[in-house]
Amino acid sequence: MKEEKKNRIAACKAAKKCGGCQYQGIPYEKQLQDKQKAVRQLMQSFCKTTEITGMKDPYHYRNKVHAVFARKKDGTIISGVYEEGTHRVVPVEACQIEDEKADAIINDIRGLLKSFKIKIYNEDTGYGLLRHVLIRRGFSTGEIMVVLVLGSPVMPSKNNFVKALRKLHPEITTVVLNVNDKRTSMVLGDRETTIYGKGYIEDVLCGLKFRISSKSFYQINPVQTEKLYGKAMELAGLSGTERVIDAYCGIGTIGMVAAKSAKEVIGVELNPDAVRDAVKNAKHNQMKNIRFYQEDAGRFMEKMAALGEKADVVFMDPPRSGSTEQFMKSVVTLAPKKIVYISCDPQTQARDLKYLTRHGYKAMGAYPYDMFPFTKHAENIVLLTKN
Repeated sequence: MKEEKKNRIAACKAAKKCGGCQYQGIPYEKQLQDKQKAVRQLMQSFCKTTEITGMKDPYHYRNKVHAVFARKKDGTIISGVYEEGTHRVVPVEACQIEDEKADAIINDIRGLLKSFKIKIYNEDTGYGLLRHVLIRRGFSTGEIMVVLVLGSPVMPSKNNFVKALRKLHPEITTVVLNVNDKRTSMVLGDRETTIYGKGYIEDVLCGLKFRISSKSFYQINPVQTEKLYGKAMELAGLSGTERVIDAYCGIGTIGMVAAKSAKEVIGVELNPDAVRDAVKNAKHNQMKNIRFYQEDAGRFMEKMAALGEKADVVFMDPPRSGSTEQFMKSVVTLAPKKIVYISCDPQTQARDLKYLTRHGYKAMGAYPYDMFPFTKHAENIVLLTKN
């Protein structure tokens, strides 16, 4: 078994050019040790760090897969990822961390392009149709969404294309056309049309069902997410009497898990698509003690504090860039008893902890999780309590 895993570790041909897996070729135990050490060093001036929680099987965990398409000089169509720091496409047939079914669908889409006379988008000239393909798969449900990102709203023979693709992959439950006709590095555009299925997928996490659309933020590693959220709830210590704020709430995952044990939960999110999904998720799970607001979380909490409102626990799960001083100032003003800070970048988290610990909070412990095996990234939870 160990020998088999060593062979799998060394198998990726794209590793040197892709740059997505910085720990390619390194045994998994060593990866965990390195991440543990890095988090401990960042947290040592604030609190103790527990042992990192790794995965039993650290392969093919990504339930969201994005492929960019390009045409080589000889006319060959390739799909894969951008070479690190460039817009050159590195061909990828199979990836050790991506969902295997998603990779197979992407390869078959590439194979169908010629017979349907679909031209690949050229970034330099702005001509061509297909730019990217995004696949999302429900870990528990098996539902699969295919998003075809086009440079123009018109796709010839789109219904026949879907039929041909579903003949190869009947497990596909929905196909969405996304139009991105701007010269931009953003993958998804603003306009979308559902050409097959319901336009979203559903997945089950922590016993709750979640609706996921193409633009929704949803953790890419559901196995580790359940462990991570379980620890977050344990640290929050909810007893059924608390008022909770889920800042940066996305489609409402953390907030809805918290709502099972809290008196009231308020979710705040800037992305309107995510808020729509969150409202539908709460309704679908028959949760009446959670409300969602589409607003900047910092401004929302400032308004709450100005009105004399209080919160007992704040969950914050900011993007990789960390939180803003304005947001943290609003948290301090609201003065919850506990802050559960979940971060996908412990470095920016350490920066934010400096502010929070200078303004009345004490870090009680750090709990790292390996959400992204074979990459340099680690997720970390820190519990802060009001002094």
